[in-house]
Amino acid sequence: MSRVRAVHQFVPVLYPHDAVGGHTLAVQALLHELGYESEIFVEATHPAYAGRTRPYLDYGTGRGNGGGPGDLLLLHVASGTVQADFLNRRSEPLVVDYHNITPSSFFEPWELGAAHVQSWGRAQLVTLARRAVFGVADSGFNEVELRQVGFGATAVAPILVDPGGFAGEVDAGVGERLAAERSGAEWLFVGRVAPNKCQHDVVAAFALYRRLYDPGARLRLVGGPSAQAYWDAVAGYVAALGLEGAVELAGSVPEGAKAAYFANADVFVCLSEHEGFCVPLLEAWWWGVPVVAFAAAAVPETLGGAGVLLGDKSPARVAAAVDRVVRDARVRAGLVAAGRERLAGEFALERSRARFTAAIEQAIEAAA
Repeated sequence: MSRVRAVHQFVPVLYPHDAVGGHTLAVQALLHELGYESEIFVEATHPAYAGRTRPYLDYGTGRGNGGGPGDLLLLHVASGTVQADFLNRRSEPLVVDYHNITPSSFFEPWELGAAHVQSWGRAQLVTLARRAVFGVADSGFNEVELRQVGFGATAVAPILVDPGGFAGEVDAGVGERLAAERSGAEWLFVGRVAPNKCQHDVVAAFALYRRLYDPGARLRLVGGPSAQAYWDAVAGYVAALGLEGAVELAGSVPEGAKAAYFANADVFVCLSEHEGFCVPLLEAWWWGVPVVAFAAAAVPETLGGAGVLLGDKSPARVAAAVDRVVRDARVRAGLVAAGRERLAGEFALERSRARFTAAIEQAIEAAA
């Protein structure tokens, strides 16, 4: 292969306030700094990014759309995508940036369409392992999966997140509402309402917490649905437990509103069974919200001791852990300090950029 002059990225969609989308833009900026041309090719893009992306089918068609010697292609993988099939038919060296694909088994009882997309993506990953010269993983957990499906050369580089970006302006109206509604401890979880994120387990633990420790507590679940049937089941569970006035299914909210939820929270409770990284843990640290989390998938790796990590998530265990965090000022202060230290150290943007730069250099060497 001739010398790499361009590293073009392929991502299915580019939308604001999306972790993979933000990472893609940050990678493009880094590649430009390193002296490489880099365009972003998509299936769909948000109007906010008009002019910053190109249709993926335009790649290699001329008119400055790349193709041929000197190009290295970087595909972001988080689900099944037609881009994988498109790139498998091309000859340019390919690198996969793996953000993890949720196993279809989580979605099969709830949303067959979503389950199909996930199983399709897992099958594509096996094919990509034969095609790609290198794999970059957001976490060691993700790297293990790459190795299991046949990737030979891999590296771990955390998703590029600027913690300073969490410092958005708080929506004053939402903040005032939350303050007015406060009658006890405020639980928070941020993430798509999806079977793998197990919001139903958070609701169960919260119900017991109100019964045993704090009858005035409230739970805020922020995030839109990934499976409508699962969303409906969670809402039905809340109603069946008589918690309709205490649990808010907020849906997808603007950044200012999300900032208000974090600013108002006393504890961030994550009981997910499958995460490839879990960016909201970093947001919780930035806002000084202590974390209680279930030890599954990449969560222990991302948390790294800067939170209460539970080996099981029985409602009694979770409720007791939250009570300790909320009531014990020393425990709470220690967790907040540990989170901010980890955010400023392990996940400082400069450190993550350096790790991603090293991974790209390894990929270019593998492509030579």
